[in-house]
Amino acid sequence: MNISSAKTRRVALGVYALATLLAFPHEIPGIGSIDLGFGFVWVIPAALVVGIDGRTARDAARSAFVASVIGHVLLFHWFYVVTVSYGGMPWWLGVFAPLAPALFVSIFSALFAYGWVSLRAYGRWSILLGAALWVVLDWGRAHFLGGFPWAGLGYALHLDIPLLALTRVTGVYGLAFVAAAVGIALARTLTSDLRSSYRDLAAAVFFLIVLHGFGLLGSRPDAQLQRHVRIAAVQGNIDQGQKWDEARRNHILEKYLGLSERAVDEGADWIVWPETALPGLVELEPRLAERLVEFSSQRRVALVVGGMGVAPDESGRRIGAFFDSAFVFDRDGTLVDRYDKTQLVPFGEFVPLRGLLGRFFKALATGLSSSDVTAGEAPRVVNWSDPAGDGSALRVAIPICYELLFPHVVRGFGEDGADVMLAITNDAWYGRTGAPHQFLAMTAMRAAENGRWIVRAANTGVSAIIDDRGRVRERSEIFEDSLIVADVPVAQSQVPTFYARFGDVFASVCTLAVLGAFGRGFFRGRSAL
Repeated sequence: MNISSAKTRRVALGVYALATLLAFPHEIPGIGSIDLGFGFVWVIPAALVVGIDGRTARDAARSAFVASVIGHVLLFHWFYVVTVSYGGMPWWLGVFAPLAPALFVSIFSALFAYGWVSLRAYGRWSILLGAALWVVLDWGRAHFLGGFPWAGLGYALHLDIPLLALTRVTGVYGLAFVAAAVGIALARTLTSDLRSSYRDLAAAVFFLIVLHGFGLLGSRPDAQLQRHVRIAAVQGNIDQGQKWDEARRNHILEKYLGLSERAVDEGADWIVWPETALPGLVELEPRLAERLVEFSSQRRVALVVGGMGVAPDESGRRIGAFFDSAFVFDRDGTLVDRYDKTQLVPFGEFVPLRGLLGRFFKALATGLSSSDVTAGEAPRVVNWSDPAGDGSALRVAIPICYELLFPHVVRGFGEDGADVMLAITNDAWYGRTGAPHQFLAMTAMRAAENGRWIVRAANTGVSAIIDDRGRVRERSEIFEDSLIVADVPVAQSQVPTFYARFGDVFASVCTLAVLGAFGRGFFRGRSAL
């Protein structure tokens, strides 16, 4: 069946843009969150390939770029809320705010289209090579210029629990490969008169079914012999415009302590507060520190509290650096460690190329700092010697907000032997949009990749308990005071997953395959001259 025509290609590119919007979770006023990912994830690569069918490489790249910009501007509409509603920027700048990330992502969409024009000559092998190219480019946009992997293709499959088993080996990029392969096979069927294209599509669907079968067979029952810790995620629901209001500091602290009292009443051994929950500098304000020590020691509960960390300058008399940090208090009220966020938000917590761009931009989310936030050294676990009062040791990861977007960052915690992950974030910046739900999907992917449970404490939601297969067991609603308490297994005896130990091996294999295909095509072209 050949449906190629100029009009069909234009329609297909429009469908590609629409599918890009609809494949990820959204918040619908009066309804709540909806997720159509499993229905639209295959449409994205299929519509793109149909839309560039028969075009030259440059024309294909140009068309894909424009369609991708349209789709991603719609998807990233929440950047308006970040910059205008909470960032204090003028409305006209907010209108253009979604354009910057959309342009970045669309560069990779254009590169796929440009490369596909060469790869489609490989016949049925083009399905696998095209999927491999998609993986390479998804990996690239997670690293290039600091990276922005939001809404990568694989995340649209976050509810497909059997398929998530694949991520233990491949990371999220394995899901992107599967979605791209099925979509490309569908596109070839729609644009080709060859009977073999139907067989190729059937083979791709059969392969998808087999992967689901392996995922179901390989899923482990919940480990009954693992140690469980009762952990509470506190959602204070503090409006972003009030977080650093001096007049509301005491109210904010009392609200978190009040919710923590409820957690103690429900038997919590550990209590987790969101990112930057503390309305002050715990290391410089003795009274603030005393309240936390007093609560922890009197209630015999361990605390993980988000706040701003500091470091002195060379003179030792002034603050030289601010950090986005997590403070860890044991059951005796002792501050046992501080973890500093390593992956900072560009233009949020720091201004890239400050010498050049600093005169035009300022960072939006510096908290109590008047300058850029400083990044921590590296992802690492906290060695918690007595977190529940029974003398046993645990290795606890505390990924902070933006770090959760990056598979290669979070796998650093898994590689370091994390037994459980306590993720803290502040999603108030996003408002009532789909962004908090999309971010939750990415957090769930990190749990599946590393085979570790994640307790997620978010300021305004979504707070959640996520198991080691990527299933969201419990979750809060957004913009509500909330408390989630659950018995969470900690994987003391389980080795890290293949992905946590060895990283992006699958993406590297895809890179070699794509380079080999392009190299073969180049030399064949040279020999024909």
